[in-house]
Amino acid sequence: MVDSTTDVRPSTLESSLNNNIQALLKETGGQNAFQKGMLRWSLQRKLEADPSCSVSLIRLLVKELKKRQEMIQKTQSFTHVIPVLHMLYSVVIKSGVMIPTSLFQTVYDRLMKLLILPSPYSTVAHSTMRSIKMEMTTPGSLYLRTVTAEQNLRKEHHALQEKVFVLADPAVFSAPLEAAVRAHLEASNFLKDAPTMERNVLQRVLQTGLGINCQSSRLAQALEALEEPMVEKHFQEVILAVEKSLKQGAEGRANYLNKLQHIYRDILSASKEDGPRLDPGSVRSTAMPFPGINFLLWREEEDLWNLLANFACSNSASVDEEEKDKRDSVQSRDSGIVRDRNDCDDAVTSPVRNHAPAISRRNGYKNSSLADKLSLVMKKMEACPGSSPLLDENRGHHTARVVVLGDNRVLGRLSRAYHSIRKRESKHLILTNKLNIRLYYIPVTDGDPSLSSTGSPCQDGGTLSLSSLLGRVDPWYNNNINSLGAAISKLTGKQANKSESPVQNHYLLDTLCYYLRCGTQPVNVPLYSVKITRSSSEGQSVVEEMFVSHLEADIPEFRHLKEKLSKRTSVWPKKPTKVLGAVISVSYTKISLSRRQVVDGEATMIYGVAVTSEPAALTSGVNRLDVMFDSLNPVYNSTIKTQSITIRTLEHRTLSVCLDKDSRRTYTDVQRLDITPCLDPGCDIGSRRSLVPIVDFSKYLDKALSLPIQTFTGVTV
Repeated sequence: MVDSTTDVRPSTLESSLNNNIQALLKETGGQNAFQKGMLRWSLQRKLEADPSCSVSLIRLLVKELKKRQEMIQKTQSFTHVIPVLHMLYSVVIKSGVMIPTSLFQTVYDRLMKLLILPSPYSTVAHSTMRSIKMEMTTPGSLYLRTVTAEQNLRKEHHALQEKVFVLADPAVFSAPLEAAVRAHLEASNFLKDAPTMERNVLQRVLQTGLGINCQSSRLAQALEALEEPMVEKHFQEVILAVEKSLKQGAEGRANYLNKLQHIYRDILSASKEDGPRLDPGSVRSTAMPFPGINFLLWREEEDLWNLLANFACSNSASVDEEEKDKRDSVQSRDSGIVRDRNDCDDAVTSPVRNHAPAISRRNGYKNSSLADKLSLVMKKMEACPGSSPLLDENRGHHTARVVVLGDNRVLGRLSRAYHSIRKRESKHLILTNKLNIRLYYIPVTDGDPSLSSTGSPCQDGGTLSLSSLLGRVDPWYNNNINSLGAAISKLTGKQANKSESPVQNHYLLDTLCYYLRCGTQPVNVPLYSVKITRSSSEGQSVVEEMFVSHLEADIPEFRHLKEKLSKRTSVWPKKPTKVLGAVISVSYTKISLSRRQVVDGEATMIYGVAVTSEPAALTSGVNRLDVMFDSLNPVYNSTIKTQSITIRTLEHRTLSVCLDKDSRRTYTDVQRLDITPCLDPGCDIGSRRSLVPIVDFSKYLDKALSLPIQTFTGVTV
């Protein structure tokens, strides 16, 4: 008699998984982000608890892709393509069982058909397809590469490392919130001994590659009994086998599986008989461990440079010996310039205000290295949406993943720090040839309006406008990351109540890791330079600043009238009244429908100006500024759209200016503002005194500097 449970369980399991998928897709695209992200996390926990369901889940996701592609042909709706692709990748990398080659081939064929979709959907499909092909030819390779890099395990044949830096804005994170977030994130640093990690990797790769030919419980027992030198030996053998198989492609699959079988037998035969005994049904947990996370309050902009320089220089010996040889020969190439060979020491120990020069002159002029300049240009090209991040990160560079927590203010600080890094690198390469830098943003707000000073033009509202922008261009980001920010803001109360279970405590870590591993597509947020001319007793002074989201300016003499007007419920009186406001001069480049630029100018009577960045992702393909003039008289209220503008005060009045809604970046006594797109210091590769004519490739690039924030979708502009 046939056991009916063998037929019922798969159908019951698939029905349950399908319900989870449909609920998750229905949730995507909704307006309320507070409870979002929990369904995806619940599905992830279900997969970790029962890895055997991964095959059923992959089948369902392939069917869902087919359904979505058919709907696209009818409705041109692409909303759910990205979520399904990322779920598919996540299931493949987290699956602890052998996935049939025939199923992999079905997935691959379906992804091939998605390449005809417009970008960014075809870009994400292509990235997923490459990962599927890697896993199809070399089972376990995605898991091995990810874990060995994140855990910085000892390895001879795959020396790439990753590090995660989480920087929180002190203006948003109170002491209780900081303690709560730190407690959640520091859980990632427990149980980090290398031998245990190496045993887990061996277990996972062998059982994924060998399938039914691997007795998981017996292998776990043998690995537990194995001495550490032998664990290290077999660990290195597996890494070498994976790298060799990836180079050979599909032709190397058979040799790879034979090598895994050989290593498996060696482990079983080498284990001691008197080693520790495990229960026959027990299997070593091979769930992907959390990466090590460095959490700190970001008090000084220089902190980011120091963290990256320390990481780059601590691993510089293992990155490239070629770079060292190039530095040793710099004196002969630079026509009298002696370069300090201890670059990393200078980069880390030099204080910001007295930055020691990395180059000293000796009867010669500086001949900039063309190779260094081209490296910066290539980095800019790789940061464009549609690039291949997986390939880029495997070009012999370590990867620094920088996650910032806060509102618009922390992105303003990140913009300044990022510009400073590009400017330093344009003069002396320290990070570019050693690190891939990936920037991530998790919006967090304290919701306390008291942070905005009454003596500042900064407005209380709109402090999460950039996260809202990212959520609009990427619904999967809105679903998982914007919702995570809402959950972080409520951690203080949960910490006080002690009501969370250990499993619930992992929600923040699990979602953060999901973002780090799957958020591979950048959205380039434009940056703007501001030249601020101020009046003082000693004359005029000029400050060079920049902003990413907002610039707000008002005239202090009319601030009290503005507050009264905002509370007034009646309409403006029809009878003649005294017009209150200041006359300012405005000159700007107008954006016309034909995209031809027209310089225009006008004088208007206002009490304030609000400048908001509108990235190309939300407009007709052109980055622009929306400039709103506010007056006590509605007749003078107006809005213009431009890419650059100059504002000058008249009548001996001055402005008070606030950048990115950050009261810490407020400037008073301002007479003139010159706002233009921020130029990338790394795009100027020409040399005024170069003896050899060169091709200036930078002229084919957009020289404007953008902040590349990693998302799940990315935007091509």
